[in-house]
Amino acid sequence: MGSKFKSKQGFTLIELVVGMMVLGIGLVLMATMLYPQADRAAENIHRMRAAELAKSLMNEIWSKRYDPNSGVGGIPACGSPSGTSCSSPSSSSVKSRNSFDNLNDYNGLNQNNLMLDSNQTYAQRYPNYQLNVSVSSTNLSVSKTIVITVTTPLNEAIRFTAIRSNY
Repeated sequence: MGSKFKSKQGFTLIELVVGMMVLGIGLVLMATMLYPQADRAAENIHRMRAAELAKSLMNEIWSKRYDPNSGVGGIPACGSPSGTSCSSPSSSSVKSRNSFDNLNDYNGLNQNNLMLDSNQTYAQRYPNYQLNVSVSSTNLSVSKTIVITVTTPLNEAIRFTAIRSNY
């Protein structure tokens, strides 16, 4: 009878070391490439919510009259020969939030103001976001600039700007 060696099944020390190196490299790649993506995803969500807030507010502002001295539908336009002179935006509106009817009323609006047709403030609906609306005029009878600045919880200030003409 010849002696035959039985081979044992298992891993050698070299195979274990190589396997641990491959696993280590894979974990390092995941840690450096995938995990920072989670932070970037949060930034994108905050930016999207800021854009949502600014867009809804800009749509509301855009639907209002250019000036309190403009006629309904903009006819006659303020500053025109048949209209009265245009007024400049002031920083404090004495109107209630639901009765804002022209661009000037929105100047100075911030996160502590009530939302339209709501008992909630912007700060309650968008916690940790800051909001500031500025309406200024370059030439009262020609155009006004609307600037909505939304600051995200990550302290990134995003400006949304529109120019509204007197028509």
